[in-house]
Amino acid sequence: MNEQYCLNNEKMEAYALWLRQEEHAPSTVEKYLRDIRAFALWLDGQSVTKERTAEWKSHLQAEDYAPVTINGMLTSVNGLLRFLGWEGCRVKHLKLQRKLFQDSARVLTRADYDRLLETAHSLGRERLALLMETICATGIRVSEVRYITVEAAQRGRAEISMKGKIRVILIPGKLARKLLKYARKHKTVSGEIFLTGNGKPLSRRQIWAEMKALCAHAGVEPSKVFPHALRHLFARAFYKSFKDIAKLADLLGHSSIETTRIYLLNTGEEHARQLERLGLVS
Repeated sequence: MNEQYCLNNEKMEAYALWLRQEEHAPSTVEKYLRDIRAFALWLDGQSVTKERTAEWKSHLQAEDYAPVTINGMLTSVNGLLRFLGWEGCRVKHLKLQRKLFQDSARVLTRADYDRLLETAHSLGRERLALLMETICATGIRVSEVRYITVEAAQRGRAEISMKGKIRVILIPGKLARKLLKYARKHKTVSGEIFLTGNGKPLSRRQIWAEMKALCAHAGVEPSKVFPHALRHLFARAFYKSFKDIAKLADLLGHSSIETTRIYLLNTGEEHARQLERLGLVS
């Protein structure tokens, strides 16, 4: 075995430290580490070679991982290999056909959103309802909720620093007033607005769990309900109103308009209706 190309915990932790120093989001670092550990587990102590990395790629395909999932895992591992200077062990991503539509089972509609809000209010889940409104009305990531502070609500804008970029998010007046009213009620005079009962910031996992728990009461499919779905709903609503994809990309903090385009895909049902309207079948 070539000890030089042996993947161990020390090398993986060194990469994780570098990612944090590069200011990658904690969720991104966690995802990369999860993928890298899966690769290391599969290697079972064998040295890393290009052939073995390619075999792992084939293994993932044989296990019926979705192509986009496989490419995400390859991104994680290729990043590690570049960091270690093992460029010759990296492999190419799968070539994917550009998606024309998305699975309707994962698309949160405006009607679904309204039912979730109504249900949250009826159950007395005031914090959850306001949190969902905040994400959906501003398009922020769940990891950016911490930037919604009393000071930001007072200014009507939040300055978000993520992934080495700083962008300003405007907080609609009506939402700002609701946020300040909520803060006053809970005696929060400064800092983050969305806190636990112990005064700690809400975790990504807790937000996700609270939204999922609301589904059964609201009659909305759980597959549609997760924090990022609210961000997608914001994107579709903004584009429908203003048809400005460049501005939308800036609002969402996307470096590429291609990423923004994915947010705007129709569902399969909508795509089918468009084909029917062509009238090409007699």
